[in-house]
Amino acid sequence: MAEAEVEAGAGRRAGEPEPAAWSRPGFDDRSRLLEGVRAYGLIVAMWMRSTMAYRASFVMTTLGNFVVTAFDFVTIMLMFAHVDALGGYTLPEIALLYGTSATAFGLSDLLFGSVDRLGRRVRDGTLDTLLVRPVPVLAQVAADRFALRRLGRTTQGLLVLGYALATLDIAWTPLRVVMLPLMVLSGAAIFGAVFVAGAAFQFFAQDASEVQNAFTYGGTTVLQYPPTIFAKELVRGVTFVVPLAFVSWLPALYVLGRDYPLGLPEWVAFLPPVVAGLCWLLAGLAWRTGLRAYRSTGS
Repeated sequence: MAEAEVEAGAGRRAGEPEPAAWSRPGFDDRSRLLEGVRAYGLIVAMWMRSTMAYRASFVMTTLGNFVVTAFDFVTIMLMFAHVDALGGYTLPEIALLYGTSATAFGLSDLLFGSVDRLGRRVRDGTLDTLLVRPVPVLAQVAADRFALRRLGRTTQGLLVLGYALATLDIAWTPLRVVMLPLMVLSGAAIFGAVFVAGAAFQFFAQDASEVQNAFTYGGTTVLQYPPTIFAKELVRGVTFVVPLAFVSWLPALYVLGRDYPLGLPEWVAFLPPVVAGLCWLLAGLAWRTGLRAYRSTGS
Protein backbone atom coordinates (compact mmCIF):
# COMPACT_ATOMS: atom_id res chain seq x y z
CA MET A 1 0.00 0.00 0.00
CA ALA A 2 1.27 3.50 -0.83
CA GLU A 3 2.43 5.90 1.86
CA ALA A 4 -1.06 7.34 2.30
CA GLU A 5 -3.28 7.78 5.28
CA VAL A 6 -6.12 5.33 5.55
CA GLU A 7 -8.67 7.14 7.64
CA ALA A 8 -12.34 6.40 8.20
CA GLY A 9 -14.42 8.98 6.38
CA ALA A 10 -11.55 10.18 4.14
CA GLY A 11 -12.34 11.26 0.59
CA ARG A 12 -12.19 8.77 -2.27
CA ARG A 13 -9.15 8.95 -4.56
CA ALA A 14 -9.33 8.50 -8.31
CA GLY A 15 -9.70 4.89 -9.32
CA GLU A 16 -11.04 3.76 -5.97
CA PRO A 17 -14.29 1.77 -5.89
CA GLU A 18 -17.56 3.38 -4.91
CA PRO A 19 -17.80 3.57 -1.07
CA ALA A 20 -20.18 1.22 0.69
CA ALA A 21 -23.70 2.46 1.36
CA TRP A 22 -23.15 2.59 5.11
CA SER A 23 -20.20 4.98 4.71
CA ARG A 24 -21.94 7.43 2.37
CA PRO A 25 -23.19 10.82 3.61
CA GLY A 26 -26.83 10.72 4.55
CA PHE A 27 -26.74 7.09 5.62
CA ASP A 28 -28.18 7.48 9.13
CA ASP A 29 -26.91 5.84 12.30
CA ARG A 30 -29.87 3.47 12.53
CA SER A 31 -29.28 2.12 9.03
CA ARG A 32 -25.57 1.83 9.76
CA LEU A 33 -26.35 -0.14 12.92
CA LEU A 34 -28.69 -2.50 11.07
CA GLU A 35 -26.13 -3.01 8.33
CA GLY A 36 -23.48 -3.76 10.93
CA VAL A 37 -25.67 -6.30 12.73
CA ARG A 38 -26.50 -7.99 9.43
CA ALA A 39 -22.83 -8.15 8.44
CA TYR A 40 -21.89 -9.45 11.89
CA GLY A 41 -24.46 -12.23 11.58
CA LEU A 42 -23.20 -13.27 8.15
CA ILE A 43 -19.57 -13.40 9.29
CA VAL A 44 -20.49 -15.33 12.44
CA ALA A 45 -22.51 -17.82 10.40
CA MET A 46 -19.47 -18.39 8.17
CA TRP A 47 -17.21 -19.10 11.15
CA MET A 48 -19.84 -21.39 12.70
CA ARG A 49 -20.02 -23.44 9.50
CA SER A 50 -16.25 -23.66 9.56
CA THR A 51 -16.29 -24.80 13.20
CA MET A 52 -18.97 -27.42 12.62
CA ALA A 53 -16.88 -28.97 9.85
CA TYR A 54 -14.74 -30.44 12.67
CA ARG A 55 -17.37 -31.36 15.23
CA ALA A 56 -15.18 -33.60 17.38
CA SER A 57 -12.68 -30.77 17.75
CA PHE A 58 -15.51 -28.36 18.60
CA VAL A 59 -16.87 -30.66 21.31
CA MET A 60 -13.44 -31.19 22.87
CA THR A 61 -12.51 -27.50 22.89
CA THR A 62 -15.91 -26.54 24.32
CA LEU A 63 -15.59 -29.13 27.08
CA GLY A 64 -12.07 -27.92 27.77
CA ASN A 65 -13.33 -24.34 28.06
CA PHE A 66 -16.07 -25.54 30.40
CA VAL A 67 -13.66 -27.46 32.65
CA VAL A 68 -11.07 -24.68 32.83
CA THR A 69 -13.61 -22.05 33.84
CA ALA A 70 -15.28 -24.48 36.28
CA PHE A 71 -12.10 -24.49 38.37
CA ASP A 72 -12.94 -20.93 39.45
CA PHE A 73 -16.06 -22.12 41.24
CA VAL A 74 -14.32 -25.25 42.51
CA THR A 75 -11.84 -22.93 44.25
CA ILE A 76 -14.73 -21.15 45.96
CA MET A 77 -16.20 -24.47 47.06
CA LEU A 78 -12.85 -25.49 48.54
CA MET A 79 -12.85 -22.29 50.59
CA PHE A 80 -16.24 -23.21 52.02
CA ALA A 81 -14.88 -26.59 53.08
CA HIS A 82 -13.14 -24.62 55.84
CA VAL A 83 -15.48 -21.66 56.48
CA ASP A 84 -19.24 -21.22 56.77
CA ALA A 85 -19.34 -17.74 55.23
CA LEU A 86 -17.10 -15.48 53.18
CA GLY A 87 -17.50 -11.79 53.89
CA GLY A 88 -20.84 -12.60 55.53
CA TYR A 89 -22.15 -14.47 52.46
CA THR A 90 -23.00 -18.15 52.25
CA LEU A 91 -21.99 -20.43 49.38
CA PRO A 92 -25.40 -20.25 47.60
CA GLU A 93 -25.35 -16.43 47.82
CA ILE A 94 -21.88 -16.28 46.32
CA ALA A 95 -23.02 -18.79 43.71
CA LEU A 96 -25.68 -16.27 42.65
CA LEU A 97 -23.04 -13.55 42.28
CA TYR A 98 -20.76 -15.94 40.45
CA GLY A 99 -23.45 -17.36 38.17
CA THR A 100 -24.83 -14.00 37.05
CA SER A 101 -21.44 -12.40 36.41
CA ALA A 102 -20.00 -15.50 34.70
CA THR A 103 -23.04 -15.88 32.44
CA ALA A 104 -23.06 -12.18 31.51
CA PHE A 105 -19.34 -12.20 30.80
CA GLY A 106 -19.60 -15.50 28.89
CA LEU A 107 -22.21 -14.01 26.55
CA SER A 108 -20.15 -10.87 26.04
CA ASP A 109 -16.95 -12.84 25.48
CA LEU A 110 -18.74 -15.00 22.92
CA LEU A 111 -20.08 -11.98 21.00
CA PHE A 112 -17.24 -9.46 21.38
CA GLY A 113 -14.20 -11.32 22.70
CA SER A 114 -12.46 -11.25 19.32
CA VAL A 115 -11.96 -7.48 19.45
CA ASP A 116 -8.95 -7.95 21.71
CA ARG A 117 -7.00 -8.92 18.57
CA LEU A 118 -7.30 -5.40 17.19
CA GLY A 119 -3.88 -4.31 18.47
CA ARG A 120 -2.25 -7.11 16.48
CA ARG A 121 -4.06 -5.97 13.31
CA VAL A 122 -2.94 -2.37 13.87
CA ARG A 123 0.68 -3.50 14.27
CA ASP A 124 0.87 -5.76 11.23
CA GLY A 125 -1.30 -3.60 8.97
CA THR A 126 -4.02 -6.19 8.35
CA LEU A 127 -6.61 -3.71 9.62
CA ASP A 128 -6.24 -1.97 6.25
CA THR A 129 -7.96 -4.88 4.53
CA LEU A 130 -11.01 -4.40 6.77
CA LEU A 131 -11.21 -0.69 5.95
CA VAL A 132 -11.67 -1.29 2.22
CA ARG A 133 -14.41 -3.88 2.61
CA PRO A 134 -18.07 -2.76 2.32
CA VAL A 135 -18.77 -3.77 5.92
CA PRO A 136 -18.54 -1.74 9.17
CA VAL A 137 -15.11 -2.30 10.71
CA LEU A 138 -16.42 -3.01 14.22
CA ALA A 139 -18.70 -5.77 12.91
CA GLN A 140 -15.75 -7.38 11.14
CA VAL A 141 -13.43 -7.16 14.13
CA ALA A 142 -16.04 -8.48 16.60
CA ALA A 143 -17.04 -11.41 14.37
CA ASP A 144 -13.52 -12.30 13.26
CA ARG A 145 -12.68 -15.92 14.17
CA PHE A 146 -15.94 -16.25 16.13
CA ALA A 147 -15.16 -18.91 18.76
CA LEU A 148 -18.24 -21.00 19.44
CA ARG A 149 -16.23 -22.97 22.00
CA ARG A 150 -16.72 -20.03 24.38
CA LEU A 151 -20.20 -21.43 25.00
CA GLY A 152 -18.46 -23.61 27.59
CA ARG A 153 -17.94 -20.58 29.85
CA THR A 154 -21.56 -19.47 29.46
CA THR A 155 -22.88 -22.97 30.15
CA GLN A 156 -20.79 -23.26 33.29
CA GLY A 157 -22.10 -19.92 34.55
CA LEU A 158 -25.70 -20.95 33.89
CA LEU A 159 -25.21 -24.21 35.83
CA VAL A 160 -23.85 -22.35 38.85
CA LEU A 161 -26.71 -19.87 38.59
CA GLY A 162 -29.18 -22.77 38.49
CA TYR A 163 -27.58 -24.25 41.61
CA ALA A 164 -27.89 -20.90 43.41
CA LEU A 165 -31.56 -20.46 42.52
CA ALA A 166 -32.35 -24.03 43.57
CA THR A 167 -30.72 -23.71 47.00
CA LEU A 168 -31.48 -20.11 48.00
CA ASP A 169 -34.63 -19.27 49.93
CA ILE A 170 -35.62 -16.07 48.10
CA ALA A 171 -38.90 -14.24 48.70
CA TRP A 172 -39.76 -13.96 45.04
CA THR A 173 -41.67 -10.95 43.75
CA PRO A 174 -42.42 -9.96 40.13
CA LEU A 175 -39.61 -7.40 40.24
CA ARG A 176 -37.09 -9.97 41.50
CA VAL A 177 -38.13 -12.41 38.79
CA VAL A 178 -37.66 -9.77 36.09
CA MET A 179 -34.34 -8.71 37.62
CA LEU A 180 -32.61 -12.01 36.81
CA PRO A 181 -32.73 -11.90 32.98
CA LEU A 182 -32.38 -8.12 33.10
CA MET A 183 -29.12 -8.26 35.04
CA VAL A 184 -27.63 -10.97 32.81
CA LEU A 185 -28.48 -9.19 29.54
CA SER A 186 -27.52 -5.74 30.85
CA GLY A 187 -24.33 -7.18 32.32
CA ALA A 188 -23.41 -8.72 28.97
CA ALA A 189 -23.99 -5.34 27.33
CA ILE A 190 -21.80 -3.55 29.91
CA PHE A 191 -18.97 -6.05 29.41
CA GLY A 192 -19.41 -5.70 25.63
CA ALA A 193 -18.97 -1.94 25.91
CA VAL A 194 -15.80 -2.48 27.95
CA PHE A 195 -14.50 -4.84 25.23
CA VAL A 196 -15.13 -2.22 22.54
CA ALA A 197 -13.65 0.63 24.60
CA GLY A 198 -10.57 -1.50 25.25
CA ALA A 199 -10.26 -2.21 21.54
CA ALA A 200 -10.50 1.51 20.79
CA PHE A 201 -7.60 2.10 23.19
CA GLN A 202 -5.51 -0.30 21.12
CA PHE A 203 -5.65 2.08 18.16
CA PHE A 204 -3.25 4.24 20.17
CA ALA A 205 -1.46 1.77 22.46
CA GLN A 206 -1.47 -1.16 19.97
CA ASP A 207 -0.04 -3.83 22.29
CA ALA A 208 -2.59 -3.27 25.06
CA SER A 209 -4.76 -6.37 25.08
CA GLU A 210 -3.64 -7.19 28.62
CA VAL A 211 -4.82 -3.78 29.81
CA GLN A 212 -8.21 -4.58 28.32
CA ASN A 213 -8.19 -8.03 29.93
CA ALA A 214 -7.63 -6.45 33.34
CA PHE A 215 -11.08 -4.87 33.09
CA THR A 216 -12.89 -7.76 31.35
CA TYR A 217 -11.48 -11.04 32.66
CA GLY A 218 -10.25 -9.34 35.83
CA GLY A 219 -13.57 -7.58 36.30
CA THR A 220 -15.63 -10.75 36.16
CA THR A 221 -13.30 -12.38 38.70
CA VAL A 222 -13.88 -9.50 41.12
CA LEU A 223 -17.66 -9.73 40.69
CA GLN A 224 -17.68 -13.40 41.58
CA TYR A 225 -16.99 -12.49 45.22
CA PRO A 226 -19.06 -10.32 47.57
CA PRO A 227 -18.18 -6.63 47.78
CA THR A 228 -17.70 -6.90 51.55
CA ILE A 229 -14.28 -8.56 51.14
CA PHE A 230 -12.82 -5.70 49.10
CA ALA A 231 -11.54 -2.27 50.10
CA LYS A 232 -14.01 0.58 49.69
CA GLU A 233 -11.73 2.23 47.13
CA LEU A 234 -12.04 -0.79 44.84
CA VAL A 235 -15.81 -0.93 45.33
CA ARG A 236 -16.07 2.77 44.45
CA GLY A 237 -13.92 2.18 41.37
CA VAL A 238 -16.11 -0.59 39.96
CA THR A 239 -19.24 1.40 40.79
CA PHE A 240 -18.47 4.96 39.64
CA VAL A 241 -15.44 4.67 37.32
CA VAL A 242 -15.80 1.38 35.44
CA PRO A 243 -19.38 0.50 36.45
CA LEU A 244 -19.01 -3.27 36.61
CA ALA A 245 -20.91 -3.33 39.93
CA PHE A 246 -24.08 -2.92 37.85
CA VAL A 247 -23.37 -6.28 36.18
CA SER A 248 -24.11 -8.37 39.26
CA TRP A 249 -23.37 -6.80 42.64
CA LEU A 250 -26.14 -4.21 42.82
CA PRO A 251 -28.99 -6.12 41.11
CA ALA A 252 -28.03 -9.42 42.79
CA LEU A 253 -28.01 -7.82 46.23
CA TYR A 254 -31.54 -6.58 45.53
CA VAL A 255 -32.61 -10.16 44.73
CA LEU A 256 -30.93 -11.40 47.91
CA GLY A 257 -32.40 -8.61 50.04
CA ARG A 258 -28.92 -7.52 51.12
CA ASP A 259 -27.65 -4.03 51.95
CA TYR A 260 -25.89 -2.26 49.09
CA PRO A 261 -22.23 -1.26 49.33
CA LEU A 262 -21.38 2.39 49.95
CA GLY A 263 -24.88 3.02 51.33
CA LEU A 264 -26.39 3.38 47.86
CA PRO A 265 -30.21 3.68 47.58
CA GLU A 266 -32.33 0.68 46.57
CA TRP A 267 -33.35 2.08 43.18
CA VAL A 268 -29.81 1.80 41.79
CA ALA A 269 -30.47 -1.93 41.33
CA PHE A 270 -32.75 -1.02 38.42
CA LEU A 271 -30.15 1.07 36.59
CA PRO A 272 -28.17 -1.64 34.71
CA PRO A 273 -29.99 -1.02 31.36
CA VAL A 274 -29.36 2.72 31.69
CA VAL A 275 -25.72 2.16 32.63
CA ALA A 276 -25.32 -0.26 29.70
CA GLY A 277 -26.70 2.36 27.31
CA LEU A 278 -24.34 5.03 28.63
CA CYS A 279 -21.39 2.63 28.44
CA TRP A 280 -22.16 1.85 24.80
CA LEU A 281 -22.49 5.55 24.01
CA LEU A 282 -19.03 6.21 25.44
CA ALA A 283 -17.57 3.07 23.84
CA GLY A 284 -19.00 4.11 20.47
CA LEU A 285 -17.45 7.56 20.75
CA ALA A 286 -14.11 6.02 21.75
CA TRP A 287 -14.26 3.59 18.83
CA ARG A 288 -15.07 6.35 16.34
CA THR A 289 -12.24 8.49 17.70
CA GLY A 290 -9.76 5.64 17.49
CA LEU A 291 -10.79 4.65 13.98
CA ARG A 292 -10.48 8.22 12.71
CA ALA A 293 -7.05 8.53 14.28
CA TYR A 294 -5.79 5.29 12.68
CA ARG A 295 -2.96 5.59 10.18
CA SER A 296 -1.97 2.83 7.80
CA THR A 297 1.33 1.04 8.30
CA GLY A 298 2.11 1.83 4.64
CA SER A 299 3.09 -1.77 3.94
